[in-house]
This record gives sequence, C-alpha cells and structure tokens, in this order.
Amino acid sequence: MPDKKPTATPKRAATAKPAAKPSAKPAPKAKASSAPEAAATPKPEATSSSEGFRAQANNFRGKASDKAREYADTGKDKATTLLDNLSKTVEELARSVDERLGSNYGDYTRKAASAVSDAAEKLKAKDVDDIVSDTRDFVRSRPAVAIGAAAAVGFLIARLVKAGSGDRDDA
Repeated sequence: MPDKKPTATPKRAATAKPAAKPSAKPAPKAKASSAPEAAATPKPEATSSSEGFRAQANNFRGKASDKAREYADTGKDKATTLLDNLSKTVEELARSVDERLGSNYGDYTRKAASAVSDAAEKLKAKDVDDIVSDTRDFVRSRPAVAIGAAAAVGFLIARLVKAGSGDRDDA
C-alpha cells in the first residue's frame, strides 16, 4: 500500500505541471496577436446586436401599444354599455320616485339619468387617444380633484374586492 501512494502523487503533479506550462506560453502570444482583432471585432458585433435589440424593442413596444389600445377600446365599450344600463335603471327609478315622493324629486332623478346618458354618448363618440388626452389635461389643471377621485375609486375597488372575498369564504 505505501507503494501506491507515492506513485499516485507524482503522476498528478507531473500531469498538472506540463498542462500549466503549455497553456501559459500560448496565452501571451494569443493576446499579443489577437488583441487588435478582438478590439475591432466587438464594435461591429455590438452595433449590430444593439440595432437588433432596438428593432426587437420597437417591435415589442408596437405590439404592446396595439394590445393596450385593443383592451382600452374593449373597456370603453363595456363602460358605455354599463352607463347606458345605469341610465335606463335611473329612468325607471325616476318613475318610481314620481309615484312615491312626487314629480319634483322624480325630475332630479331624470336629470341624473340624462347626465349619465350624455356621459355615455360622449364616451362613445371619443377615441381612446382623445380620452387619454382629456384625462391628462384634467389631471394637470385639477390635481387635487384627480387625487381625490383616484383615492375614492381605490377605496371603492378595495371595498368591492373585500366584499367579494367575503362571499367566497362563506361558500
């Protein structure tokens, strides 16, 4: 057994040393001869790869923009449908208010229904880009109102989500 240990150690040392020496000698030669070529080569590759990346990014941005417009148009259509339904519901409520509380209160309710209907018609007539532009202008001119409206909408959404999750727990 003592013979196996001394013979194994010199073999490892012998193979490691010659492998290190040949790799050390060619490396300086390769660096000296290929350094100018290596410096010149990455620039065109980097330019072409960055142009390819930019083209892919622009393509992706275009697809994302088209998809966002599609979703916005769908959302606009759903919102106008909901507003129309709300207007009809308020009109029916106005009839009920007329019978129970009198025509004065029914008139207020009809005005509210008319306002909702007008909002739906304006929304139908506008393009998504016009809506975004109008929203930006409104936020710039009245930031406090915009922040308050965003907070109110956020609160309502949170309440709806909380109420919806409560229903699931009971089922």
